[in-house]
Order: sequence, then C-alpha cells, then structure tokens
Amino acid sequence: MLQQPHRMNRRQFVKSAAVATAGLSLVSPAPGAPSAARLRAAVIGHTGRGDYGHSLDTIFANRPGVELVAVADPDDAGRARAARKIAAPRQYADYRQMLEKEQPQLVSIAMRQADQHYPIALAALKSGAHLYCEKPFTTTPAEADQLLAEAKQRGLKIAVAHTMRVAPILQRLKQVLAEGLLGHLVEMRAYGKQDARAGGEDLMVLGSHLFDLMRMLAGDPQWCTAQVLWKGREISATDGRVVQDNVGLVAGDEVFAQFGFPNGAQASFVSAAKLRETTGHWGIELHGSKGVARINCDISPNVFIRQPASWGAEGKTEDWKPLDAALAGAAPDHNAGPVRDWLEAIAQNREPECSGANGAWAVEMVMSVYWAALSGGRSHFPLKMRTHPLSKGS
Repeated sequence: MLQQPHRMNRRQFVKSAAVATAGLSLVSPAPGAPSAARLRAAVIGHTGRGDYGHSLDTIFANRPGVELVAVADPDDAGRARAARKIAAPRQYADYRQMLEKEQPQLVSIAMRQADQHYPIALAALKSGAHLYCEKPFTTTPAEADQLLAEAKQRGLKIAVAHTMRVAPILQRLKQVLAEGLLGHLVEMRAYGKQDARAGGEDLMVLGSHLFDLMRMLAGDPQWCTAQVLWKGREISATDGRVVQDNVGLVAGDEVFAQFGFPNGAQASFVSAAKLRETTGHWGIELHGSKGVARINCDISPNVFIRQPASWGAEGKTEDWKPLDAALAGAAPDHNAGPVRDWLEAIAQNREPECSGANGAWAVEMVMSVYWAALSGGRSHFPLKMRTHPLSKGS
C-alpha cells in the first residue's frame, strides 16, 4: 500500500470514518428539531418516465426512528410495483394529495427527471418536509435559489444525492491533500463518461458529480470559459434540446470548459465521444507539485496516486497505486452515509454534507459553461443571470 505522511494514522482514520458513516449522533437534538418519535417518511417517483434514480426509493428501509407511510407515482403499474418493493402501506397517484393527507416529515424525491424536482420540492417544503433529492438538484440556479430560501425560512434541511462526496475514500483524499501529499494543487482534469450522452447531457448528468467534488477539494470556483460544439460548430442559444431523462435543456455533443479556483488552481471539464478510449474511466485527475491523484468515479469510487518519475533512455514508467485499498470497493448501499448524515443534520440543526447549497453550486457551474460558450467570454461566480442560458426568456 502506498505510504504517505499524515497526522492521523490509517487505523485512526478507518475508525473515524466508520463512526461517521454509521451515523452515530453524539449531540442532543437542537431546540425545535423533531422529537425521538418516529419520523413519517414518503417517497415520490414517476416510473412512467423511468426508474427511481439510484435506489432513492429504498433509503428509508430498516432505518431506526423512521416510518415509511406512503409512495406517490402517477403511473399505476409502476406505483404498484414500487409500493410492493418498499412495503409502502399507502399509495397515491398525486404527490400533492399525499403530502396533504400524510404530512410526511421526510420526503425522498427519487425521479431522475430534474425538470420535476422544483415543483415537487417546493410543495414538499411548504408541507413541512425535509428533502433528500436525486441529482441534478434543479434545472436552473433560479429554481435552486427559491428552494434554498424556502428551506431556510422553514428551518428544513435539503440533501442532494451527490453521494461520492461522503465516500470514505474521498474523505481520505481530502485529508491527505490538506496534509500536502500532492504539494500545491495546480490543475484538475475532469472527464465525463463521454458515451452516447457526450456533450451537454454528460455535462449535466455526470458533470454535476464532478463539479461537486471539485468544490469539495479546491473551494468555490471564480470564473469559467468554455466552448460547446454541435456537429463541429459552436452552439447558439436555439440549440437547446430535451433528452430522455429530462434534466432541463442541454446542448452540444462536445464540451470543453475551464474553471479558475482559489490560489491559482485551474480545472477543466471535457466531454467528447472521440476521447472516450484515451481518457478512460470518468473522473478527475488532480495534478499537484509533488504528485498526481486520480479519482475513478462510480457508485463506489476509488482513488489512485502517482508519484513523479524521471525520463530515461528506455522512456518513463509511472505506477498508479491505490491511495487506500481498504477504503475502496463496492459499498452495500451508497446512499447509507449521505442519508444518515442528513438525518443527523436534521437532529443537530446543521447543514448536511451533501447539502442543497452544494447541489445548487453544481447546477450553477453547469449553467456557467453555457453562458461562457454563448458569450465567448468569461462567466463569473456567482452568476448574475440565474435563468437557463438556452431558454427563450434568457
């Protein structure tokens, strides 16, 4: 296993990570937080337009202190299947009716289609529910702004399923970066899956994960420049289209974006199908003055480290080694850590690690790519224009 200097030894880190992901609350609930009584929970999905995200229908299963009371889904057959799967005692075709009758305190907004997230989330917040939402959080910064304001006004907590943020291996990476393993962070190179969704769809669906991790490791971005192409030409504001998993308007089949971060760090995001074989697994490479880290993103991510090597007559060989093999590998439930943290955040009256604010930042970074590409200049954060760059009203 790769050795690296750090203040906390590996055994201590594994122990602390286990405690954190087990969701052990060490403080009493804050004043006004829900009591020890079981919290009423509900799931909202739409199987007529796809599945329930990455298992967001099952996040309340076998969870102490939580009682699943209902599922809502406008598709009759899908709703019946979902109710059987999660053992929901009641089911509704209309989520509004469910919110009114059941008054859940916890709601999972499970559908992948982000175009539905805003109206459902707003209704759930107004009914008094804390939210766990599939990503991307919303389709525009304006929608996110309104949801965050509503949650703040009502003292409610929103978590967005950017689950890699709390993966123990990525928390470990964050720790060793702070301790200087890579030296000064100079550059981050991010690549989407670059499959049939290459371009704008990849930017929103996978890019939102990557942008969330960039911010976790390097801080808030300051500016963005970009080029977005459609069949070889630069996009225009009329090139927006809707894809099967409706995540709002997308454009382009190739995206090349650059971001500036604090302390001079730069980052890029690329999605182009012709690069898929050479860039390999979707994820981020972090280039520092003393070494390189590679995040291979997935439901259960992994991290590798490469130390510098010298050129010789035979060339140069640089080996990638796992950061910590004990923290990698398949997780039995990738939502487990984020959901526990969300529930603790509710009890402790704090923001979840996978917060709505973090989810909103990921959406804003996506929108900044389009604004920069369409203007031919830099987008600066926070964006002044909060609407979608591809919408007719922008």
